[in-house]
Amino acid sequence: MEELILVGGGLANGLLAHRLAARRPQLRFLLLEAGPTLGGNHTWSFHGSDVTDDQRRWLLPFCAGNWIGHDILFPGSERVLGGSYHSIRSADFHRLLMQQLGDRVRLHTPVAEVAADSVRLASGERLEAGVVIDGRGRFESPGAGYQKFLGQDLLLDAPHGLTRPVLMDASVEQLDGFRFVYALPWDARRVLIEDTTYSDSPALDPVALRGRISDWARARGWSIAEVEREEMAALPIPLGGQAPRLTLPTLGVSGGFFHATTGYSLPWAAALADTIAALPTLEPASLTARLNRLARSHWRGQGFYRLLNRMLFGALPPEERVRIFSAFYEHPEALVARFYAGRLTLADKLAVMRRGARTVPTLNALGAAMGR
Repeated sequence: MEELILVGGGLANGLLAHRLAARRPQLRFLLLEAGPTLGGNHTWSFHGSDVTDDQRRWLLPFCAGNWIGHDILFPGSERVLGGSYHSIRSADFHRLLMQQLGDRVRLHTPVAEVAADSVRLASGERLEAGVVIDGRGRFESPGAGYQKFLGQDLLLDAPHGLTRPVLMDASVEQLDGFRFVYALPWDARRVLIEDTTYSDSPALDPVALRGRISDWARARGWSIAEVEREEMAALPIPLGGQAPRLTLPTLGVSGGFFHATTGYSLPWAAALADTIAALPTLEPASLTARLNRLARSHWRGQGFYRLLNRMLFGALPPEERVRIFSAFYEHPEALVARFYAGRLTLADKLAVMRRGARTVPTLNALGAAMGR
């Protein structure tokens, strides 16, 4: 019998498996993944200031891109922000974890039922363990907005010339909500381009989004030689609700462990991986209770971001939401960094609200804040 079974080989459980193997090499655990690879088909990113120095150190081997600075563009304005930015590709995530974990991983292993101390596989096989951690699933939030995107890893005919990421080009035509293009330069000729929208609807039109990506590349003078990979998603952006109530140990976005406005989840996955790997014992009831406390604490800490989400989705017509983000990026760089890290101070929050009051009509802002 295993001491621990991790169900789902996504980001949260993959990082936890990495930390357990590094810090507790004698621990008997098994990582189960329904698909053919760990991590699926994703790109995860984080700012250097989102994590601790030690977390950044152990995350760096996974990173395919590490840059200093990034560009922000709005109609009539451009800004370069400093600080480091890092991105992980799921192919590298899978490769490195398989090298480290070996036969601790079982791929092509869908799970039918999960209990605190056992799992039943789709094949009918039952596996028992001291504790089971579930890292699968999405976050569900009634009445949410959505951050939806389609991204393509492109090989270009000639070097693109980018030396740092374009984290937000919102100078593009505003369609279906607040829209921007995101670009990561992997090497001289390879670049990830994502077309992203904060929209009221999760519906995606892949044909239209591919065309927008092609248009954005063409406007920069780039000729596309090959589309090497494509990913798409529609992430719920919570406007209110309650913290998830965990009935068994749960990690990842289904436990609410993500940034309510940006959708970034990697910093919280890394922090939880360190927290759990450092526990002296792993027992279902105490681990579930601990994770419930952390989930409630995180939910409370994200309350201001859910307020901002209500204002974003409710205070202005969709095509005017760009004004809110444009005003936000006028703040000092240190405040922007604390926003992404989820560590805004009271003074930061007051500054954000004051600037927002100059952008959004007062009655609209109050109505949106109250959920109307």
